[in-house]
Amino acid sequence: MTIRVLLADDQALLRSAFKVLVNSEPDMEVVAEASDGAEAVELARSQAADVVLMDIRMPGTDGLAATRLISADPALAHVRVVMLTTFEVDEYVVQSLRAGASGFLGKGAEPDELLGAIRIAAAGDALLSPAATKGLIAKFLAQGDSSDGDGVRSERLDALTVREREVLVQVAGGHSNDEIAERLSVSPLTVKTHVNRAMAKLGARDRAQLVVIAYESGLVRPRVE
Repeated sequence: MTIRVLLADDQALLRSAFKVLVNSEPDMEVVAEASDGAEAVELARSQAADVVLMDIRMPGTDGLAATRLISADPALAHVRVVMLTTFEVDEYVVQSLRAGASGFLGKGAEPDELLGAIRIAAAGDALLSPAATKGLIAKFLAQGDSSDGDGVRSERLDALTVREREVLVQVAGGHSNDEIAERLSVSPLTVKTHVNRAMAKLGARDRAQLVVIAYESGLVRPRVE
């Protein structure tokens, strides 16, 4: 299967560079380009994109608002958004994950990192830059700006079984299914089943959303180093 990629960035030169890189791979292709968020949402729908590389800061409808629109549209449930940012330590990254993005990547990432991020997002089975993503989530959720949602998140966790909670903690730690299986002495398939059930019960699009929920609910606490 060819991964259909949509590029959303207001810098034409950057889009051109990404397009050349993506189209050089046999398993992916750029199907459309957008210069703002509103156009990205429309093209994601009309061009049946699988992954959107979305710049956070764009004129008009920015990447954050566009990600919310994509996440809220049932017809685009299969679309994965990877946020692109100039600054990897940026509070908008956490807001993007909350809005439904699968992860983020710095614009200064190596070509292999970018291509790997697209494949990972398309598969929906892992976070992008787990350590950095966890650090950002911990940093900004520790500021307590999501207090209004904590009670709701905690109540949603009541729907999880004990094992599903254990798996969620491991997912929030950035561990892969194989690593979790080894830690809990179960099979990777069993872990995958628990992850999928947790996502369904919590209304999470992917593992990135599970990490956010784990921190927001207080199931996992940020470590101060």
